[in-house]
Amino acid sequence: MWILKWLPDWIFYGLLLIGLLGYSVTYLLRFIPIPAIYIYKTPIQIVSIALVAIGTFMSGAIHEEAAWLARVKEMEEKVAEVEKKSEQANSEIQTKIVTKTQIVKEKGEEIVKYVDREIVKYDSSCVIPKEVVDTINKAAVK
Repeated sequence: MWILKWLPDWIFYGLLLIGLLGYSVTYLLRFIPIPAIYIYKTPIQIVSIALVAIGTFMSGAIHEEAAWLARVKEMEEKVAEVEKKSEQANSEIQTKIVTKTQIVKEKGEEIVKYVDREIVKYDSSCVIPKEVVDTINKAAVK
């Protein structure tokens, strides 16, 4: 609630206490023999009940907001933990990708060397043998 940001918590607890005191004072007013004071019983009771209602509501809001802030903090800690695990998993995946890429390059270089070696044998006749076509096809599949 926006009002919780502006006012300190003790004000709402104070309103609750003042309301309870005011309501209890109205019962003591009947023992005072001055009728001029007794006529304020009803307005004091109304204001006291309003203060008790506001104080109770805001005390509950304070408690609820504290619970939500604790829950948010807990979730932020969990998110930080998951992000740390994610970074570790990403580095492992990156290492695997680099390794596989290096293996593919090495195999590709071996196939190129093999094809170059075999092409020299058949270069004079300009006929591409079936072995070279099969080797190229195997390289394309991998």
